[in-house]
Amino acid sequence: MDGILSELQALNIGKVKSNELLSQHTTIKIGGPADLFIEPSSVENLKKVMDVIRQNNIQWRAIGRGSNLLVSDKGIEGAVIKLGSGIDNLEINGAEITVGGGYSLVSLSTFISKKGLSGLEFASGIPGSVGGAVYMNAGAHGSDISKILTKAHVLFADGTMEWLSNQEMEFSYRTSVLQKKRPGIVIEAVFRLEEGDRTAIVSQMQKNKDYRKETQPWNYPCAGSIFRNPLPNYAGKLIEIAGLKGFSIGGAKISEMHGNFIVNAGNATAGDVLALIQYVKDTIYNLYEIKMETEVEIIGRK
Repeated sequence: MDGILSELQALNIGKVKSNELLSQHTTIKIGGPADLFIEPSSVENLKKVMDVIRQNNIQWRAIGRGSNLLVSDKGIEGAVIKLGSGIDNLEINGAEITVGGGYSLVSLSTFISKKGLSGLEFASGIPGSVGGAVYMNAGAHGSDISKILTKAHVLFADGTMEWLSNQEMEFSYRTSVLQKKRPGIVIEAVFRLEEGDRTAIVSQMQKNKDYRKETQPWNYPCAGSIFRNPLPNYAGKLIEIAGLKGFSIGGAKISEMHGNFIVNAGNATAGDVLALIQYVKDTIYNLYEIKMETEVEIIGRK
């Protein structure tokens, strides 16, 4: 990897590091080293990165702000590409906005609400990037990205760039076409919002933020919701009824505030979290014969 590291650094495409600990880039503060860690400073430089990755047949993975991720203690083979500054443009055209994949979703929803645009209130407490939110169809409070996205500009591994319509994104519950069928990086998204009463929109945003503070453990490092809701049931409620809130393995603990959150209560490892996830799965299945599926993405070396 040293030769590829030198090649990328010579291109002056942004930050390039080797063996960067992913615990510094995930909201749960867990994760071993990435062989290569790259933060491109622009879309053009991101394309250059992908060219080098393709030419050298390197495995790669894109991340945004590191939420909804559990990275192996052994780290990630290949390259990790983080989208942030330089890929965080924002353009407002009436009720339509175009925003870069590296833009913070929380910051976007706050800024847009003050402009009197409605549609992003649900995102006021989702600590991810726009690109990550589109990738996983992030949602809360009865809404999600699929309700507002018009199209997404995606860079694919072969170097091609394509605008995918809402329909082509094949959205479903916390899922899009990019997760399995067509892996790619969301570099830009176009959202169709609605003009509304600024005071009412800001008020609803604040209510959503307050609700999250009251019900979710954001004072601890965590990855967000661990399990998908096995509808018509809710994961957090099932875990609570099973008496598992507060249960811990190593440094990983099921939140006492919300059953569907596992927090890093102190030097937790990915192994601790995985063991706790399996314990919950086994317990819920034994009690209710319900199979729990993870919403958090589990990535990295086995």
